[in-house]
Amino acid sequence: MGFARSFLISAAVIGSAVVGLVAAVDPYGLRAAPGHPPGPILDANQRLSYPQIARGGAFDAAVFGTSTARLLDPQALDAAFGVRFANLAVNAATPDEQLRLAALFLGRRPIHAVLFGLDATWCAAEPPARTANAFPDWLYADRAPGDVLRQVNLRSVTTAIQAGLADLGLARARIRGDGYAVFTPPETRYDLGRAQTHIRAGRVDPAVAEPPDAPMPALDRLGDLLGRVPAEALKIVAFMPVHAAAQGAPESALGRREGACKARAAMIGKRHGAVVVDFRRISPLTTRDANYWDALHYRLPVAARIVADLASAVATGRDDPDGEYRVLVHP
Repeated sequence: MGFARSFLISAAVIGSAVVGLVAAVDPYGLRAAPGHPPGPILDANQRLSYPQIARGGAFDAAVFGTSTARLLDPQALDAAFGVRFANLAVNAATPDEQLRLAALFLGRRPIHAVLFGLDATWCAAEPPARTANAFPDWLYADRAPGDVLRQVNLRSVTTAIQAGLADLGLARARIRGDGYAVFTPPETRYDLGRAQTHIRAGRVDPAVAEPPDAPMPALDRLGDLLGRVPAEALKIVAFMPVHAAAQGAPESALGRREGACKARAAMIGKRHGAVVVDFRRISPLTTRDANYWDALHYRLPVAARIVADLASAVATGRDDPDGEYRVLVHP
């Protein structure tokens, strides 16, 4: 009896200590706000880490998208557009997940710019709501009293310990405080032959596509969200430059569907005062294998070019003279 009592007391004390540790360190930034930035980002799971960046930090602009927009460096975007960007593009994020994160960001601060990097899922008639990655809905909602208990698990305890070590200078953040991280291999390890193998493996069947007039509900939701962005803010919608192997030729069924999607995005962009830029096209950029790791992911030098191209597109409203991008809409 005495042993059982001692065990229960010890378990309660340890449990309280664990809850107290997680609450004090706040590894997922539940207390984050524009005036209360989150601590170091230690959990590499973006769906867990990025809500705290959306809540806190001195940002007035953000990138939303998937891994095809993740290499756009916020510091380069800051220099190009004179605002303070966070990159909140999430690997394999569905349109719904991107919109949830964007809504969280928009609801917490004054907004001066947003950049949406679009992929094929935005054109789907029935876009997936979620991927195989668990999506913690409670992290994207307003704080509730029990949230500190929701985040208490082995992963959060480990992250809290790592965050404490980082505060002491004994560990490094896994993701930069503005959300930026290079997820591709080091450029010194680039192998063109290996990349070409991956590019061929990512080739799409241009005959498989939904009809051009099938619904595009994700784009409609994007229009609703753009309507919530202040009229004076810079709004950019960019179709990201996947390799030509992952695109449909203009005359193919897939190409016609993509063309209809771009026309729909242009109409939405025009309605909401957005600049709409198309990098997802057969061009010198997307046909050069050496620009890519695989059919979807370009290399770091290409990311720097995209930032420069976006700045030029916004400033001039003109297409790229070399055909790398087209400006579909310019307010």
